[in-house]
Amino acid sequence: MVVDRLEKLRKSMKDKGIFAYIIPSADFHQSEYVGDYFKCRKFISGFTGSAGTVVVTLDDAGLWTDGRYFIQAENQLKDSTIKLFKMGEEGVLTVEEYLDEVLKKGDTLAFDGRVISAKEGNNYEKKYGEKGIKIVYEYDLVDELWEDRPAMPSEKAFLLDIKYAGESAEDKLSRVREEMKKKNATVHILNSLDDIAWLLNIRGNDIAYNPVVISSVVMTLDKVYYFVDENKLNQDIKESFDKIGVEIRDYFEIYDFVKEIKENETVLLDEAKVNYNIYKNIPSDVKIINEQNPTFIFKSVKNEVELENLRKCHIKDGVAMTKFMYWLKTNVGKMKITEISASDKLEELRREEESCFDLSFDTISAYKDHAAMMHYSATEESDCELKPEGMLLVDSGGQYFTGTTDITRTYILGDITEEEKLHYTSTLRGMIRLSKAKFLYGCRGINLDILARGPLWDIGIDYKCGTGHGVGFVLNVHEGPNGFRWKVVPERNDSCVLEEGMITTNEPGVYIEGKHGIRIENELLCKKAQKIGSDQFMEFETITFSPIDLDGVDPDYMDKSEKEFLNNYHREVFEKISPYLDEEEVKWLKEYTRAI
Repeated sequence: MVVDRLEKLRKSMKDKGIFAYIIPSADFHQSEYVGDYFKCRKFISGFTGSAGTVVVTLDDAGLWTDGRYFIQAENQLKDSTIKLFKMGEEGVLTVEEYLDEVLKKGDTLAFDGRVISAKEGNNYEKKYGEKGIKIVYEYDLVDELWEDRPAMPSEKAFLLDIKYAGESAEDKLSRVREEMKKKNATVHILNSLDDIAWLLNIRGNDIAYNPVVISSVVMTLDKVYYFVDENKLNQDIKESFDKIGVEIRDYFEIYDFVKEIKENETVLLDEAKVNYNIYKNIPSDVKIINEQNPTFIFKSVKNEVELENLRKCHIKDGVAMTKFMYWLKTNVGKMKITEISASDKLEELRREEESCFDLSFDTISAYKDHAAMMHYSATEESDCELKPEGMLLVDSGGQYFTGTTDITRTYILGDITEEEKLHYTSTLRGMIRLSKAKFLYGCRGINLDILARGPLWDIGIDYKCGTGHGVGFVLNVHEGPNGFRWKVVPERNDSCVLEEGMITTNEPGVYIEGKHGIRIENELLCKKAQKIGSDQFMEFETITFSPIDLDGVDPDYMDKSEKEFLNNYHREVFEKISPYLDEEEVKWLKEYTRAI
């Protein structure tokens, strides 16, 4: 099927004089996760991971993806004729380096300019224009092949009440306008969906698990133009928007709208977030300020109302996780449980809480060697039965009106090897060390990452991903600009100074292909600690509460402070979670939060 699609794509390319065609994972908004309509890269390659880029030439094809998906991609690309390029690995060409090798003067490089960022498009235009290579960006060639392509999303939107958001849309617009004035900007184009959702306190269901609305915003110092499918908006939303000067326009109208921006205007936009078509439609005599959207940092620093809601939310989420662990540990081997049925059970428990309206991502329920694939997703073909042996990794989260959660636990279902115990305990030690960090204000995630990796590096193990990412508030589970990783990855944009109020996950892991995978994840709130002289110290508050499976822990590998932290953490788990459990569950939890 993939080979046939590639053949048809190449015929279309040849007819249009195109030598190379780029198919990224993005939608028209540079979203990390996309709706079914936008899954062109999956359609053309068969690779289902969330991140990756396909380049097809008239005689070759390649897929670039990161370390989370190496094993998965190798399996899914078999017999496709598409080569896997493992991003970040030594000696592996980047997309740009590959294009440098295959493109020659007179060739045409093409892509759909709506799914390529202005930053990428401008880079290609500058680099290849100088080499006599033509850039074409008006074709969606995959659409020509995709006969049963899903429709554009049309889910209804809703307003997020201020009792959850903690700040009105009107006040948020004022804050952004103040930033515009500081930069002498008169127009701001906002095209990233989570930024728009945060700014207007609007949420939706246009992308699975990401409560956003497919839309764009152009704002001036006194007006907001909101480009959206109006059928998604109820009367309450329309009336609310009317009061704060938000004018509703058709979703696709933005491309013509920006053509009318006057030459005396100054436009603020982020080239990494605005698509190339929008950028190219702005008149050439208009001044453009290419800077990070003000909303990017604003939404990452949670206000006190959001934080209070989040703390409550994590207890509710922790109750579901704890009940799941009890059910799993007491029933495995006694009833049939599979990766998928375990995942379904956890979702059922989460949705018992009335404020939970969705999951925050597709649950990863991975048994034994399946867990070595960081983002494994069980299918009917791969779904396997859990036995009272080995380990089950469960990475999951919920969308609540009070917050967004992300938690991973690795459960011990029976006997495990000494090697697995070493790996499990080393992963736990890394998670604990980062949780305990005290650091000076001004530190970034890159300064602290070694705390999590250290115990694993000591035994010669690394994991091919970051240690943690920011989390949105009733928004995307992955959010910049904060994160933990050992080196700067520019396209991730997650290496900012850690600010008070930022939420970041802490999730080191071990992934041994063909054997096992282990990950333990809590969320951390960055907050101020003591100030000594002019030195402001910072620390983390753990806001995730669910037992860490002590059956995988060998205390002999841990030092005194690590054991003390784990014991204190488990004491808190028991205090916060036990009031919501029945008598048998409480008795069980007491055992699984015992001091070691």
